[in-house]
Amino acid sequence: MTGMTTAAVVITDAAAYAQAVEDAVKASAAYYASGDSALDDDAYDRLVRGIAAWEAEHPDQILTASPTGKVAGGAVEGDVPHTVAMLSLDNVFSAEEFSAWTASLARRIGHEVERFSVEPKLDGLAIAARYVDGRLSRLITRGDGMAGEDISHAIGTIEGLPAELSEPVTVEVRGEVLMTTAQFEHANEVRSAHGGQPFANPRGAAAGTLRAKERAYTVPTTFFGYGLLPLSDTESSLAVKLGDLAHSDLMVQAAAYGINTTASTDVPGVTADTVEQVLARVQEIAAVRAELPFGIDGIVIKADLAADQQAAGSGSRAPRWAIAYKLPAVEKITRLLEVEWNVGRTGIIAPRAVLEPVEIDGATITYATLHNPADITRRDLRLGDHVMVYRAGDVIPRVEAPVAHLRTGEEQPIVFPDVCPRCGSDIDTSEQRWRCTNGRNCHLVASLSYAAGRDQLDIEGLGHTRVVQLVEAGLVTDLADLFTLTRQQLLGLERMGETSTDNLLAALAAAKGQPLSRVLCALGVRGTGRSMSRRIARHFATMDNIRAADAEAMQQVEGIGTEKAPSIVAELAELAPLIDKLAATEVNMTEPGATPPTPPGGASDESDEETEGAGGPLAGMTVVVTGGMTGPLEKLSRNQMNELIEQAGGRSSSSVSKKTTLVVAGDGAGSKRAKAESLGIRLATPDEFATLIADYLD
Repeated sequence: MTGMTTAAVVITDAAAYAQAVEDAVKASAAYYASGDSALDDDAYDRLVRGIAAWEAEHPDQILTASPTGKVAGGAVEGDVPHTVAMLSLDNVFSAEEFSAWTASLARRIGHEVERFSVEPKLDGLAIAARYVDGRLSRLITRGDGMAGEDISHAIGTIEGLPAELSEPVTVEVRGEVLMTTAQFEHANEVRSAHGGQPFANPRGAAAGTLRAKERAYTVPTTFFGYGLLPLSDTESSLAVKLGDLAHSDLMVQAAAYGINTTASTDVPGVTADTVEQVLARVQEIAAVRAELPFGIDGIVIKADLAADQQAAGSGSRAPRWAIAYKLPAVEKITRLLEVEWNVGRTGIIAPRAVLEPVEIDGATITYATLHNPADITRRDLRLGDHVMVYRAGDVIPRVEAPVAHLRTGEEQPIVFPDVCPRCGSDIDTSEQRWRCTNGRNCHLVASLSYAAGRDQLDIEGLGHTRVVQLVEAGLVTDLADLFTLTRQQLLGLERMGETSTDNLLAALAAAKGQPLSRVLCALGVRGTGRSMSRRIARHFATMDNIRAADAEAMQQVEGIGTEKAPSIVAELAELAPLIDKLAATEVNMTEPGATPPTPPGGASDESDEETEGAGGPLAGMTVVVTGGMTGPLEKLSRNQMNELIEQAGGRSSSSVSKKTTLVVAGDGAGSKRAKAESLGIRLATPDEFATLIADYLD
């Protein structure tokens, strides 16, 4: 079961307790005001749990400033009274703690909870939106729970919060304002363009944006509703109706009014009848967390029925009928110690952050991606900075931005290289991603090792060590040279006997017959990979057609947009001499089973339809493969599986979405299987899938 128990900070004496209270209040004030807290969520949770533990043992020494039992940790206030207290939520961190909470709730209301609602806990800023006769009139922050800050100046900038409801009702909608990943990136681009410091994370960006009154620019945020209640002047019949509705029904009503809710996302709110069903839903949401276009830090579970909520009541800080099941933190604050500049197989010069080690989501993170020099400049990163590092699931850790308010003045600028750090050649800085002017030849060993890999040309016996030998001996200067190697040349290399030489020559001969998609992938065209190489090859059918395509024709391939197409066309032109050499060695330049695109004025629409109709057993289907394959598929790599899918007329994909038709779930299938089940997508075992595509298996 997904979850963790957050270890509390150990407080040993009254002085340490007082300091902990002070630190927690400061962090809470910054978190709720601007999002610029000195503590990440995990550190704050551990600190507050430590404070609560110390207070439980020393009840006579509790400080009035203590954050325990207070909304927003008691650190913020407001001047606009709430009609009904806008409370926080208590937390649990494991299945055991959640089960204990449900047992406590059952004792409080005198029976087992009849039904729960389960929703993602969105990582944003809680607000109340007041509608009078259906028109949005006021926005108020949570504040201290009793009163909040008026941020009505933000009306019109929040997506999902319409200016007018579908019905002229007088109600208050409560929910979370956040920035999606795309909105966060856009906000930082706009902010940097106006000379501002980039936001450290989406939550801070949303909080700062909502409170900004006199900025020279505006950036959008998104609202998700999680509550609906009558205002004091609401007509009595509507007030009674809303007061009697279950939480799940209130969300349906909110959506009917035009309010954005999680129902429109991949993690919609659901109801569950048992603790086991709730915990299963927690696992499902946690499994797709990394793929969501917005941040979540847990799951909110509520007693769904209004009668159960009324029987449970509320405390001074939180309702007793709702709880937040917190997920492991995916963001932590640590220090940027150094930047390494690495050269990839295509000559791309990539910066990598060296971090003070920090544990995130069960893994110790020492390195994180910095994308490119332009990104470093835009984020104004400096050596010695405290930085927000993000990691979720299998996502490569990345540095979001510096936590600027923690700067001491001793931070140093990051020095960019003047020449290629690998070979000393000039650097092409014309694009955001810098590249050595030697291109693939700068890191020829890496380029050739990649091309010989199992998912490219699959040249058995040509490992890294052998490639180094060939390059150092001067026998190979590019990919095509591999196919002109002679038996005598190979026998002249150290540790190359007759058997290993003959095996390598046989593997090279077999590699010449690989499909065009494999050859294209081996070339390592920037902006493409295994999946995109297959799409390009199947679209154009021959290398000649690919090379003849201009940017407009290249955009006809699924997944290639207006920015990527010219880059691919330009790089193919750059690779022309190498492609010609490969063709001269009789390397295959066609894609089996693919049909070239019809030229303008060519075949009729009817013939196109016939071609499409004969697409194989997976025609029109989007297929995802996950877990370990067994039976006839056991020895196939994931790339070979994807090739089979496309040969059978389908489209392979690495992620599950509403567009997915079929998920092939093997041994150990985890998050993708869970997401498929939650979306009602058809599942198949490896054996069932092998039967479906039997005609395409060797």
